[in-house]
Amino acid sequence: MKTKMVKLAMLALLPATLLTFISCSTTSGDEEVAALETADGVAIVDTVKVSATVTAIDAAKRNVTLTTADGKRRTVKCGPEVVNFPQIQINDRVNITITEELAVFLGAGAPPSAAGATTVALAPVGAKPGGVMADTVQVTAKVTAIDAKKRKVTLALPDGSYKTVKARKQINLAGVKIGDNVTVQHTESLAITVEKP
Repeated sequence: MKTKMVKLAMLALLPATLLTFISCSTTSGDEEVAALETADGVAIVDTVKVSATVTAIDAAKRNVTLTTADGKRRTVKCGPEVVNFPQIQINDRVNITITEELAVFLGAGAPPSAAGATTVALAPVGAKPGGVMADTVQVTAKVTAIDAKKRKVTLALPDGSYKTVKARKQINLAGVKIGDNVTVQHTESLAITVEKP
């Protein structure tokens, strides 16, 4: 339970994490970002598609080296959940689609809370590795301080800790006041397919 609370507390860092992820991933893949503003918040959906080629395999360590079209190499450790590891071969194409949705809602009433859910679907044994994984985490925190000039908001998290975050430009701070609740829902899905060249 403590690890789940730590993960939920980290939600306060999601806007910066999302921005960091976007800036790292655009060099080797296609990216689409969409933002939808509502009366009480904003939802940002970021989809990154990356393709790479398997250029090395260390079966003993279950490591696979992937090389993108721009020549960047990354070695990935394949854990025991990759049941079809023996099916991976040199020159196989790995396609990865990562979709992140970050929804921030402002409101009053509900006390700080936290929730989460995970879904996993894997390729059948004997097939090329692949799968879809989705993880959703939601936390409600109370606004305890606002620095509108620096666009910084301090939040009281459900575990009793406090976190100061920088509000993205899509969030209108004019209507935010101390005592308001902020609900952040983060969903990340990862789809991976491995196919013959």
